[in-house]
Amino acid sequence: MSTLNKYSRQVTQNSRQGGARAMLHAIGLTEDDLAKPQIGIVSMGWEGNPCNMHLNGLAADIKQSVQAQELIGLIYHTIGVSDGISMGSSGMRFSLPSRDIIAESIETVASAQWYDGVIAVAGCDKNMPGSIMALARLNRPGLMVYGGTIKPGCWQGRNIDIVMAFEAAGQRAAGRITDEDFRDIVRNACPGAGACGGMYTANTMASAIEALGMTLPYDSSYPAVSDEKRDETQAIGPAMYRLLEKDIKPRDILTREAFENALRLIVVLGGSTNATLHITAMAKAAQVPLSLDDFQRASDTTPLLGDLKPSGRFVMEDLFLAGGVPGVMKLMLANGLLEGDCLTVTGRTIAENLAHLPALDANQEVIRPPDDPIKSTGHLQVLYGNLASEGGIAKITGKEGERFDGHARVFDTEEEAMEAILGGHIREGDVLVLRYCGPRGGPGMPEMLRPTGAIVGAGLGGKVALITDGRFSGATHGFVVGHITPEAQTGGTIALVEDNDPITIDAASNALTLGVDDATLARRRADWRPPPLKASRGVLYRYAHTVSSASEGCVTDVFSNGSG
Repeated sequence: MSTLNKYSRQVTQNSRQGGARAMLHAIGLTEDDLAKPQIGIVSMGWEGNPCNMHLNGLAADIKQSVQAQELIGLIYHTIGVSDGISMGSSGMRFSLPSRDIIAESIETVASAQWYDGVIAVAGCDKNMPGSIMALARLNRPGLMVYGGTIKPGCWQGRNIDIVMAFEAAGQRAAGRITDEDFRDIVRNACPGAGACGGMYTANTMASAIEALGMTLPYDSSYPAVSDEKRDETQAIGPAMYRLLEKDIKPRDILTREAFENALRLIVVLGGSTNATLHITAMAKAAQVPLSLDDFQRASDTTPLLGDLKPSGRFVMEDLFLAGGVPGVMKLMLANGLLEGDCLTVTGRTIAENLAHLPALDANQEVIRPPDDPIKSTGHLQVLYGNLASEGGIAKITGKEGERFDGHARVFDTEEEAMEAILGGHIREGDVLVLRYCGPRGGPGMPEMLRPTGAIVGAGLGGKVALITDGRFSGATHGFVVGHITPEAQTGGTIALVEDNDPITIDAASNALTLGVDDATLARRRADWRPPPLKASRGVLYRYAHTVSSASEGCVTDVFSNGSG
């Protein structure tokens, strides 16, 4: 087994490492065990979030599968943050920073303990990009296992999900539902374990990572509470053994072509704008050049086919029943939208994996045919202009229209915006400007699902727009632009906007324009001073001083920042 344990043997087969061997005997390993490869199984399981509540159980099953291959599986853990629970509170500022902490902690334990391979068991949004960033940095054999999607909830005979719980707050404030309706929606929106059900950020990232080749086929499609997800855990040990045997490492898989596959799948499925942050950060960890313009090129050349929430009708479980992500990839491959020669963690190429898998169900309605798309080009639009000289991200499915002209209503905090929305002070034609919400200004770039949900719930969806240097949940829909860079905290033009300034969002020409002349902006800039950071110590303070801009993926490691 010496060829398979090339890392762990540094401590297990080294006569000078008596202390290390003694401690490994203390955890129950025998002399024979010390000659076997050691596999770190990192679980993001914790009890406080439905996305993650079942992951420790999956990790235990994966360990059993690993041990059956004569490998030593050793479970360890890292953190998680529930976006749904922290949303709309100051706790949401910790969500995006958790991605980098996850990556660092996976890397730290695997490196310090000399593990020969790593299996990451992930659930919520930041878990997955954090896992891939760590695997790319380590570049030891490894793969990711997604915890799976939640099942739909049910209210008054129709399927609902977490988004309706957020929108219900606006509906109740506008008098469109009763207090009892509100309570029933909240009680029934999330029926159990699994990540949020639509093509929101968790399912977007899981699907993209499957397209990258870093999971087994169908990993992103299996519901959390399903026999298929449980059965998948028993296939992980053999897959890990093959990776060790063939010495297939993450950077062998995470090529430029693989990332382009992931971008096109995100567009086909109508995935989350958060993908621009996470895919960029993952590419940097893999040392693959990728920019916002690559997202735009993918969107310009790829049709939107997925009729999936938040803008469509279906959830991830519906896609699973229709044939899953492999069915979508098979359709893409047949239509020249996928590079089939890319290597995957099965040890085979994408084309080889798909060859024996079934196509999408002939009667399914979740994925439209390429000759009858929802939109002939993609929904992700990178906007530039005097309001976003380094870019901003919009999700335009076509249902919102392609242009919005309005006048600014400026808010320096999410709380101020919520008071205005729920208080009935927002009018048709307003462009809500939420600023000082970026990676530094937040700090942490919180998501704005609560305001956008309240806007839709109040009946203003399509009648107002919202722009921010923060970001949006994958569950957000409507005429919104996020990730505006440079952000307000660093003196971006968004910091200079005043109430009633004209603003144009033009997705047809990819422009985000503040209708104020240069001389006026120069005067305002001369008077502007950056506000104090909202954090003076701890995680958020460090994050504010180390994080790159949203256009660069909000990375915090020195190599990716280009500062080392």
